[in-house]
Amino acid sequence: MRSPVFLILLAALFALGAPAQAERLKDMASIAGVRENQLSGYGIVVGLDGTGDQTTQTPFTVQAIMSMLQQKGVTMPPGTQLQLKNVAAVMVTASLPPFAQPGQTIDVTVSSMGNAKSLRGGTLLMTPLQGADGQVYAIAQGNLVVGGAGASSGGSSVQVNTLSVGKISNGATVERAVPSTLGQDNQIRLELKETGFATAARVVEAINDQFGPGVATALDGRVIRVRTPSSSDQRVAFLGLLEGIDVRPAAAAAKVIMNARTGSVVMNQNVTLDACAISHGNLSVTITSENQVSQPAPLSLGTTVASQQAKVELKKDPGKVLHVEGGASLAEVVKAMNAIGATPQDLLAILQALKAAGALHAELEII
Repeated sequence: MRSPVFLILLAALFALGAPAQAERLKDMASIAGVRENQLSGYGIVVGLDGTGDQTTQTPFTVQAIMSMLQQKGVTMPPGTQLQLKNVAAVMVTASLPPFAQPGQTIDVTVSSMGNAKSLRGGTLLMTPLQGADGQVYAIAQGNLVVGGAGASSGGSSVQVNTLSVGKISNGATVERAVPSTLGQDNQIRLELKETGFATAARVVEAINDQFGPGVATALDGRVIRVRTPSSSDQRVAFLGLLEGIDVRPAAAAAKVIMNARTGSVVMNQNVTLDACAISHGNLSVTITSENQVSQPAPLSLGTTVASQQAKVELKKDPGKVLHVEGGASLAEVVKAMNAIGATPQDLLAILQALKAAGALHAELEII
């Protein structure tokens, strides 16, 4: 049975020889100011079937209930101790999408704050949702949906999901719109998701080829300024075309990512190795480069081509030696190590040693 490392590596090997594919500008960059805004609020869920907060241990639930009753005109006698089992204090969170207008609805997530056993079957009372500026942007209310599956056998039961979190689809109504400065001064700012001067230059070139010279200007390796039409309808059509432009990003920096728990290794096509030798326990790795010259036949008008080949030799015990020849790539080293049964710990130690010795020309990230 093939190891998980080999399977991950096999996919990486197919990707190594493939050139970078063109991507839509919409997938590579975002427009400054066009973003979601996080909202949150403190609320009360009622109607639970005895699975609410234990009020003796969560006094804030009792305080919230008494405050709500006072707002409804109900005054509790002094010294009254509420013993509630069907109520839970919750935090309500939501994401306000860009350009959301009053009257539109958004989904909300309701999470228990206290020691409620379950929110299933509960109803969220009217809860104001505030932004980072303290202003109320939406009001949430509705019946919770707590999904999941359970199984019982022989008197024992197993619950797969978490019962202390529920959702309300379209459970909040937007009450305030976030001011937008899109197209201010007849320009926008594109922000690349990954900083890269070469990629920014290619984006500027693609935009100017599409709409004319001088439309786009790179401010740095991430931000690009683009001139837009003055009218809103023309600006929207312009941005729609802008998002659909295909751009081939520049080659990414050489990087190797390894999961220390599973042994999975992922690398990009820019990873290279120098000649080196490593000894790790009873496992030895030797990487050498051999120069090969291809000379054309006489009178063929061809040219002499010189290339460098790598030879990878791994040895785990005196009776088993594996030779791999090809380009000087880390992919072949990892593939050869998997072929002789090296463990993820062996692979991790060797990759770290290669990086420390300066033979691995890539950033090594261990997760």
